[in-house]
This record gives sequence, C-alpha cells and structure tokens, in this order.
Amino acid sequence: MSTEQSADPRVGCVVEPDGRITFDLPPLPAERPQVLLRLRPKKGQPEKTVHALDLEPAGDGRLRAVLGPQPVLEEGRWDVYLLREPGSERQRLRPGLRDLRALVDGHLRDRQSPLAVRIPYVTKDGYLAVRAWLRPAHAEVDGIDVTDRSMTVGARLHGTSFQEGAAVHLRLRGGSGTVRSLEPRPGPDGRSFSFTVDYGELTAGTDAGSGVWDVFVRSAAQAPLIRVARLLDDLADRKEVFVHPAVTLGGAVLRPYYTVDNDLSVEVTKAG
Repeated sequence: MSTEQSADPRVGCVVEPDGRITFDLPPLPAERPQVLLRLRPKKGQPEKTVHALDLEPAGDGRLRAVLGPQPVLEEGRWDVYLLREPGSERQRLRPGLRDLRALVDGHLRDRQSPLAVRIPYVTKDGYLAVRAWLRPAHAEVDGIDVTDRSMTVGARLHGTSFQEGAAVHLRLRGGSGTVRSLEPRPGPDGRSFSFTVDYGELTAGTDAGSGVWDVFVRSAAQAPLIRVARLLDDLADRKEVFVHPAVTLGGAVLRPYYTVDNDLSVEVTKAG
C-alpha cells in the first residue's frame, strides 16, 4: 500500500431500515471535522450537489456523523470525503466495516412513493461511496426464469398498485420508438405480478439484428412508465454478479441482464 493510501482514514458505516446512515471514524487531529457527500457529476459536467455532515464525539472517543432519511439523496453515486474543518481540502475516505444487514431483506417491506434507496459500497479504486436511487414508484424483480424460448419475470410494485389498463412494455433502445407490450399477470394483492417474454417475438422485433430492450411496467392505462429493476437489497452493482443464461434462437442470442443502474433489460445479438 502506498504512503498516500495508508494516510486515508477508514470510515465505518451502519445503515438502518429507514435509510439512515451512521458514519464512524477514529479520533482525528482536526477542528470541526465533517463528512462530505458529493454527487458525482456526469462526464464533462460541473459539480452541483454536496451534503456536509458534522462529525461529533461519540462515547467511545470515536467520531460519528449521521445522514438522516431527509434530505432525500438525488439518484446517482455519492463520493464520501473528510473535511478536517469546514472549507478545507477534501480527503477521500476508504471503507472500514460496512453494516448493511438492514438492507438484505429490503424487498420484503412495502415502500411508499417516492422510493428512496441508499447503499454504501466500495468503488473500483477502493474508496467509500453511496449509491442512491430516487423514483416516484418502483417494480422490484423477485426472480427470472429462463427457458429455451422465453423468460418469465416475477416482480412487485412499490409506491403504486395495479389498475385497469396495466401493461408491461419492452422498449428497443436507440430512439426507434419500437415497443412490444405484454399483459401482466397481477397477484391477488394488486402489487405482485409476473409476465412472460417470448424470445421469438423479441428477435423478430429487433430490426437491426442486435439491440437492447429496456423493461417497463405501467400500473394503469394513463400512468407513467415504471422501470423494472432490482434495488431493494445490499448490492449496489449487480451487473457482473447476477449473470443470467443466454439463449440462441432464430439466429440471435438473447440474454436478460441488469444495467449499471440495476435496471432490467434484454440484450439481443446476432449469433456467430
């Protein structure tokens, strides 16, 4: 480990069921230290949003800062820094113990609108960050069953319920406007549902031979589209973790996958 890396303090964090995050640091030679959360800007865009949290002495001599359920974090990735005093130079924080047990069964609890999710995680370069989602409503994937001709998805609505005119929409990415609509099979509670995607129909609808279909659900005829995703557990990035089987059909290879935002999509590529 380099000298620079060894000088980076390690911060522990505990997440509560309501989304509250407690940050825990060792004693520091600092005056009025703070934890700073910075919304990572899109490439080429300026920084816009930060939240500064005061670090207070805890009974064991360590320092703690609390990010409460409010304010609700904007959707995106928030990098975590130490300010040894307000306005001082920022110092990235490396992760210590992350207690995410309260998030593991998050899919079992009904969520209200808007849906606000926060998951602390370790970046590729070894620093602490928080992945946040903020959506008016949400459709959480429970499971995906893949056969040699189709996939069946089980999911549950949060922040809304099914009404007349509900539909599942698969939209071909790229601005062509191509949409395939399916009728969901709602459960007796009005929130759980399932739907089956016929791979042959999806292959036929991919005009260029290759493409990506993003999956949405509409809870009623005039309701806004809700992205089907998997957000309610302790995994901030599941694209490389949840790998579903690929199926070859009609000269194409089809594979459901989770995007970098944990949204559900189906990739269609030319076979061979």
